[in-house]
Amino acid sequence: MLSTYTEKQTDAMTRHIEMLDALFKHATEGIVVVNNEGVIVMLNPKALELFGFQEGELVNEKIESLIPRRLTNKHVNHRNTYLESPHARGMGSSLDLFARKKDGSEFPVEVSLSPFKTSEGQFIVSFVIDITERKKQENIIQEANKEIQKLNSELEERVNQRTEELAKAIHKIEQSQEEVMRALKKERELNNMKSQFVTIASHEFRTPLATILSSAALIGRYAKTEDEDKRQKHVSRIKSAVTNLTEILNDFMSIGKLEEGRIHSVPVYTILPDFCLGLIDEIRGLCKEEQEILFTHEGNSEVWVDKQLLRNVIFNLLSNAIKYSDAGKTIRINVKADGKTIFIEIIDQGIGIPESDKTNIFDRFFRAQNAGNAQGTGLGLNIVQNYVELMGGQVSFTSEVGTGTTFYVKLPDHLPAN
Repeated sequence: MLSTYTEKQTDAMTRHIEMLDALFKHATEGIVVVNNEGVIVMLNPKALELFGFQEGELVNEKIESLIPRRLTNKHVNHRNTYLESPHARGMGSSLDLFARKKDGSEFPVEVSLSPFKTSEGQFIVSFVIDITERKKQENIIQEANKEIQKLNSELEERVNQRTEELAKAIHKIEQSQEEVMRALKKERELNNMKSQFVTIASHEFRTPLATILSSAALIGRYAKTEDEDKRQKHVSRIKSAVTNLTEILNDFMSIGKLEEGRIHSVPVYTILPDFCLGLIDEIRGLCKEEQEILFTHEGNSEVWVDKQLLRNVIFNLLSNAIKYSDAGKTIRINVKADGKTIFIEIIDQGIGIPESDKTNIFDRFFRAQNAGNAQGTGLGLNIVQNYVELMGGQVSFTSEVGTGTTFYVKLPDHLPAN
């Protein structure tokens, strides 16, 4: 009975050994078994085929004989480290591994390691797969991906380029539209200006011309010596009318020069108090009965400023103060210079500016609602603002109806630019 059981066990073991031997010989992966010293003890036929050796050629050789020579030293260190704590592991999935054939050529591999023990000691079985074809396919895929990325990049660049071209084209169209709209607006403004000019010019020129004609006709009637006062009265009226006409013409000429860009600020050395006092003396002839112009100066006397532009600014503001203030009222001009900035205040006790007109007071041809029959083209304050800005300054005002108006002019005091 015991012998029968032993025979069955022996038969089973024989079959197992035959099966394991068949698996070893017919495995599609290369199998290499090394001992604890890294010496090859067994190889299956597939391993011999992969490495290009004949049976028996690799047994008792170091495993490093299958490693590329450039990696031999590193592999010895890796092997020793692994044998200190052997465990099952796969290699080659996350890094590139290479094996060496008998002829010295290299090929990419994946390797799995599994340690085991027998009565003869510690061994490591290595399962080796040639992944040359897989690498070729991966390279093909990588190249294809690179090509796709390149095409995508080129396509994206073309799209961006086309988008940029379209954006530029749209911008040009928008600019053209804006230019057309500006041109149309400018044309409408010019047409309005022409209409306003014709209306204002015909009215403003007619009054002083009529005064000149009537006074000239009346002068002829006063031939006697005792009529000298009457003659001088009409001569004064003629002079005043001519002055008005001159102011109107100067305003229109100034607007024309501003439109053409022919006016520039050229600062020159100026004694500010002397300049202002001379201008006040010049304009006093326009004052109404018992009107008085008071002048104060503070700070530096010597400044750098465009005298002609400043003259027109102060003259316009003072003439407005005279025009819109009653007889007997006081007009003040206060000037201050601190070496960097010139401050000018022109204060009157006139009719003031209505609140609803304040936002338009510097507009061309605009006249306040309470201007009444006072002569004017509506250009003076527009010219003042333009001249002040040409000099790099600012103009502002405060006003109250029935109390008066104060204009504030702030100008830079500096040498002309080279």
